[in-house]
Amino acid sequence: MIYIISGTDRQGSKSLIVANQLLKFYNLNNASAEIIDLKNLSLNKLHGLSYNQDSIPEDLKIVFKKIAKAKALHIVCPEYNGSYPGILKFFIDYWKFPDSFDGKFVSFVGLGGRFAGLRPVEHLMQVFSYRNAILFPQRVFLDNVWDMIKDETLTDKTILDRLQKQVEDFCKFINLK
Repeated sequence: MIYIISGTDRQGSKSLIVANQLLKFYNLNNASAEIIDLKNLSLNKLHGLSYNQDSIPEDLKIVFKKIAKAKALHIVCPEYNGSYPGILKFFIDYWKFPDSFDGKFVSFVGLGGRFAGLRPVEHLMQVFSYRNAILFPQRVFLDNVWDMIKDETLTDKTILDRLQKQVEDFCKFINLK
């Protein structure tokens, strides 16, 4: 299973729109994929648990088990203040190590303004590389992302083509094709 992570909990997220487009491309490639949308997780329940795995609420344990058992992750990450969102860091910090990282295939899409989400993707690549994940080198960056979306739909043909190719090549990379 490939989990597409929409890397923010912001309402009206452009990341979720891109994640949904990726899901369509995975479906076209007959690949099992599912979106994990951070805004639908009750991550506030983790506050104060001091990373104690035993006291994680059951609904979140299910999500963390999905991450640990996933063949691959496809992270869609917006740029917040020159890096990735704190909620994504908080989410990642509760993942079980080494199961959730070691040898896990990971692909990235960055979203942003002028710098197209390059910085948060670079920061995430450092985290996943440090934890021995296998990073897919073909990243996609969306600059001025709000100009590429009309009526909750990604409309930029060039970016759609890049995302479709990224999905196809990632499926080959993780030996699904």
